[in-house]
Amino acid sequence: MPLDSESRWRLVRRLKATGETPTVGEYSIRPATADDLIHVADIYNYYVRNSVVTFDLEPLSLDEWKSKFEHLAGMKLPFIVAVSPAGQILGFAYVAPWRQKAAYRRTVEDSIYLKPAAIGKRIGSRLLETLMRESKAAGVKEIVAVISDKGAEASVALHEAFGFKHQGHLGKVGFKFGRWLGTVLMQKSL
Repeated sequence: MPLDSESRWRLVRRLKATGETPTVGEYSIRPATADDLIHVADIYNYYVRNSVVTFDLEPLSLDEWKSKFEHLAGMKLPFIVAVSPAGQILGFAYVAPWRQKAAYRRTVEDSIYLKPAAIGKRIGSRLLETLMRESKAAGVKEIVAVISDKGAEASVALHEAFGFKHQGHLGKVGFKFGRWLGTVLMQKSL
């Protein structure tokens, strides 16, 4: 999950000041569509530019998201979105192959990202719950979470709450914004 609580509140205050109101109330979870990908790209690219929760250094293009979406759909792996009653995409989650070798085919890595204004509303919990259920239905046996060891404490806590177990820590495996970063490895059997 993105950002620590202090950073999250700074973002919410800034969004309010610019006129964007954090979404409140009900929302639904549904399979993503190709039309959602522009919003998925916007959400994700915010974190590429402003955080260390993703190790991507450059924003991903819409074409890159389309290619990823089509690849995951072809593998029948879940890619879901959280949607406000007004149709606004609040966040997304998907699983992708953990590794390319055939023996890993039932092991996936999860990804969950929320609009900054949607943080703190349990949307990440609902996305992860749905993602695990749909992954199991797709034949997945293991989900791995690879989480930045800096600035992603909420993601670690979310995964712990859903029974993910700590499997290790890799130090200094990424370099972003002038500093070395590591990853926390967590795993859940379905």
